[in-house]
Amino acid sequence: MRPDTADTPQFSPRQNEVLEQALRLLVEGGDKALTTSGLARAASCSKESLYKWFGDRDGVLAAMIAYQASKVRTADRSGEKLTEQVLKQYLEQFGRDLLEVLGGDVSLALNRLAIGQTSRDGSKLGKLLVEHGRRQIDRRAMALMEAGKRASLLRFENADAAYHTFYGLVVSDLHVRMLLGEPGLKDNSRQAERAVEAFLALHGVEQKTADALRVSAGR
Repeated sequence: MRPDTADTPQFSPRQNEVLEQALRLLVEGGDKALTTSGLARAASCSKESLYKWFGDRDGVLAAMIAYQASKVRTADRSGEKLTEQVLKQYLEQFGRDLLEVLGGDVSLALNRLAIGQTSRDGSKLGKLLVEHGRRQIDRRAMALMEAGKRASLLRFENADAAYHTFYGLVVSDLHVRMLLGEPGLKDNSRQAERAVEAFLALHGVEQKTADALRVSAGR
């Protein structure tokens, strides 16, 4: 089972290095520091390579956002049977990664920049963040939700609604507060564990019930 693979961008190690440099430039110098010329110098590559890999500046931004989103993992152990314990581990991993990425300097810089552009240029960066960041994360997380339902480990009528309940339990108002300058959590793991406990209390299937459902489905 690998819900991660379908929507996770596949960048080469060299491209990852370039994207890391692009993210560094953005955090250190803001929007104006991120130019193709500046990135080519910082990453020791040609502008032609940048255009070949990512297209124009918007393509670089989209790749940066997708690269950041790929750091929020859902499931990556191929062939592993989805059990109650494994699902819990995946959900906790997702929660920890999500909090770490959202609270990192890069994501905060990208979001603050997008917010600052909402009255200019039709908030192009905001649209890129939604399409290449949030939606990528959402799709992979909902694939995990559906896998949990198929394994009779989760119960819900709508995967999107169940996922956004979980997202809210993990993030709460933390991201808004961090965007306003408050420090992040000292312990992302504990926050993720509490969120998973609450989510499974709402949407989890008791083991005995799950076993009965599997037996019934096998008849």
